[in-house]
Amino acid sequence: MAMNGKGKAGETDDSVGNASISPNTTAPNTQTKYRDTLLFRLHEVQNRTRGKTWITKEELAGIAQDYGIPLAELDGIVSFYTMFSRERRGRHVIRLCDSLSCRICGSLDIYQHLRKKLGISRGMTTGDGAFSLEIVNCLGACSTSPNIMIDDHLISGLSLAEIDAMLDHLAKEGV
Repeated sequence: MAMNGKGKAGETDDSVGNASISPNTTAPNTQTKYRDTLLFRLHEVQNRTRGKTWITKEELAGIAQDYGIPLAELDGIVSFYTMFSRERRGRHVIRLCDSLSCRICGSLDIYQHLRKKLGISRGMTTGDGAFSLEIVNCLGACSTSPNIMIDDHLISGLSLAEIDAMLDHLAKEGV
């Protein structure tokens, strides 16, 4: 609430013709506003180069310096969000949803199929560096379960044959 020079709430300061700021009110924090772009910047750095799907230690240090935040704090942010990785991953990241609705609709069958087709399990990368397989808690599309995300593309309702065709196409495409 605005206060006048006499400390009454809700009144305007007639000498300037507008509401004054209470002494207990702080101006908007410009660093907070700047930090609002942090997640966008992390995505940008992680995906800057086609086929590079992680953030290097040097990139992380540079971002921490640019934003004026401790490296440990930024490292905590990156480790909290599953979309970011500090470890080398495949050129294509496959995220399989493990939410209850996806599991009920067959995500375990998809997982077993991907394990067999790619020869890897969760958290692993194929020998040729083409694919990494991750299990995530939710992709936010429960109504279209089961869901997978390949790179940044949400994929719902595909048959195992269609998933195979998509992976074969990506493997042939290379980087």
